[in-house]
Amino acid sequence: MTSAIPHPQRTIRSFVLRAGRMGSGQEKALAELGPRFLTPWTGTRLNLGFEHPAPLIVEIGFGMGTATAAIAAQRPDDNFLGIEVHAPGVGALLKAIGEGNLSNLRICQHDAVEVLRDGIAPDSLAGIHIYFPDPWHKKRHHKRRLIQAEFVRLLSERLQPGGYLHLATDWEEYAAQMLAVLTAETTLINTVEGYAPRPDYRPLTKFEQRGLRLGHGVWDLIFTKTGEHHATP
Repeated sequence: MTSAIPHPQRTIRSFVLRAGRMGSGQEKALAELGPRFLTPWTGTRLNLGFEHPAPLIVEIGFGMGTATAAIAAQRPDDNFLGIEVHAPGVGALLKAIGEGNLSNLRICQHDAVEVLRDGIAPDSLAGIHIYFPDPWHKKRHHKRRLIQAEFVRLLSERLQPGGYLHLATDWEEYAAQMLAVLTAETTLINTVEGYAPRPDYRPLTKFEQRGLRLGHGVWDLIFTKTGEHHATP
């Protein structure tokens, strides 16, 4: 889960650290696969070291990485960078990379705001995925939500013209805020009227499937950056 925390005396952060222990399989994956697939954060432009040049998609806050690995496997002609701060999720995704023999996926374990601002060139991303960020459902905590105008402007600046931004949430009130914030960003255009149908490439998580069985909604939003080139999610 991710969240943005504006504060007058500190920069926005994309996360809140929570305790979590890595399993033995995750620790093994970190030791064996980390040197190849975990991109170190140096405060400068990332060197991702993909085997083949391809459109780059960034996922922010991938959790345990189940959807991330599935999407990368479905889309071998795209390269993917997952950004996540929590070690168990990083270990789990590294394990999935090994099990799926995924060469088109890299991980950066650092704050997404800093990675996007200092590690990614403007106008360079074909797409950005943010799935089920922390809804911070209490009203007094809404200011901590990731999807705020300032962060959305940064996302748009990193997208290439025609690149897409795909968000998903199971919290209806947050979905409405997301829609309002994205609609207000003049460099982005909604691909549909209101909320988008879930695209085939985004798999249903177990949590999402359980919620749907209980009658809970899920809302997808897909916007594209204004310009002549068009990325196809």
